[in-house]
Amino acid sequence: MENKFEELIASYIENKVGIAEHFLSDSLASGLKQNILLLNQQNLLIEAGTGNSNVISYDSAVRSDSIYWLDKKNNNPFENEFFALIEEFIHYLNESCYAGITGYEFHYSLYESGDFYLKHLDQFKTNPSRKYSMISYLNANWQESDGGELLIHQLDNNQKIAPTQGKTIFFKSDELVHEVLVTNNTRMSVTGWLKSD
Repeated sequence: MENKFEELIASYIENKVGIAEHFLSDSLASGLKQNILLLNQQNLLIEAGTGNSNVISYDSAVRSDSIYWLDKKNNNPFENEFFALIEEFIHYLNESCYAGITGYEFHYSLYESGDFYLKHLDQFKTNPSRKYSMISYLNANWQESDGGELLIHQLDNNQKIAPTQGKTIFFKSDELVHEVLVTNNTRMSVTGWLKSD
């Protein structure tokens, strides 16, 4: 377990973007994927907006994905396994890097063909509680022609990351402008933030 935590942290220290190729096991990624597909079938996903809970706007010209917030009250076995993994990672991050993380929030994110999310930062101007962004992908057999890459903008080097199953991305929420390029296939992830309130 510590190996994939170290992989995420070491690559973050080296490049400001942590990448662990197999942070999620195949069984966990598959279970979470089945959850999001069932939620979508039941019309329980909602249009994603921008802004915080006080001021939120919806503009499909900015982002066009749909989301569903994870909640321990759901008592879903795959979500519970995911929460346990995140809590273990937070403990490791706090112990090894003195990160001071005290909480987290995550949602499913579903992009249908043609969907995208324009350039943005993840931290709100009026609320600095989001410290690190984490994205875990649920897409088996993803091909380059499927598009949907995460494009991270850095001064010296833009980085394009394919959303392949099990891969997790980790970066500071207030530092890196990023976007989701247009996807040509159904693209699924669990996206969220490690917080310090």
